Amino acid sequence: MTLDSIRDAIEKSETIVIYTHENPDGDAVGSSLAMYHVLKQMGKNVDIVIPKYPNTFKFLPGSDEVFQEPTSDKYELGIALDCADIKRLDDTTETFLKCETRINIDHHTSNGMFGDLNFVNPVAPACCQIVTTMLQYFKFEISNDTATCLITGIITDTGGFRYEGVTSETFEIASSFLEKGINISKIYKDSVSNISREKFEARKLAANRIEFLEDGKIAYTYMTREDMINLNVARSDLEGIVENGRDVEGVEVSVFLYETDKGYKASLRSNSYVNVSDVCLLFNGGGHVRAAGCTLACPLDEAKSKILKEIRRVLK
Repeated sequence: MTLDSIRDAIEKSETIVIYTHENPDGDAVGSSLAMYHVLKQMGKNVDIVIPKYPNTFKFLPGSDEVFQEPTSDKYELGIALDCADIKRLDDTTETFLKCETRINIDHHTSNGMFGDLNFVNPVAPACCQIVTTMLQYFKFEISNDTATCLITGIITDTGGFRYEGVTSETFEIASSFLEKGINISKIYKDSVSNISREKFEARKLAANRIEFLEDGKIAYTYMTREDMINLNVARSDLEGIVENGRDVEGVEVSVFLYETDKGYKASLRSNSYVNVSDVCLLFNGGGHVRAAGCTLACPLDEAKSKILKEIRRVLK
């Protein structure tokens, strides 16, 4: 069984490195830090590498122990969390590829199974939920620090338990963490509700630019690099903007484009029937059925035209 093989690989390895995807969200950070805490408890020599750690999650225990780059050229074991594609792994030194054994733990439908050992459950609403069930199966201790990181990822990737991917197991996990004394309401506030003035201004600008297309079935907005410089915001500050359009009555697909060094990143969300992962796969992206992304290496107008053309094909 894959889980048993993963446990064996962890127990046999002494030097371990943890990575997640570029521009990490709460689930990426939470699952990575949770795994880090567990491995430290086991006495492992472990590094967690997140080159651009988002300020939003500075409150998480262990955040001050995150490295921007690995401290070694060679590790026995590499663990990738919440990353569907090896190309999106935030590993500029390709240290993960040099590991003797590589583990891939994820919940994206588009996962490429790039590990030697892969545990991917696309039904799970968050990678942190997968990690929780894994730790329970392994009978590894889930400390309060680990639980805090895990519930943060679950809260952020389920929109505060709002999205349709939430399962009964999600609430069972939340209940068990509450019994441990984890302050879930405070974590929700710290990770979702509290935003900086700069982040608020970014959301306001994007909201003011929203266009409703196809009889209100598509909500579209964007942000340029110049906008981000003027507002003094980072890519991590743009998290959640695409949800503004999805929450409007009658909208099936919300689209948010923002400029990066590689072109325009498209973040897509849908409500009822459009599989946005399939749309993003056409542009070498992917994700989940109701939440996905891709990058279009072209100017804004062209990126908008291309992504909207494919969305219109699948609208009813």
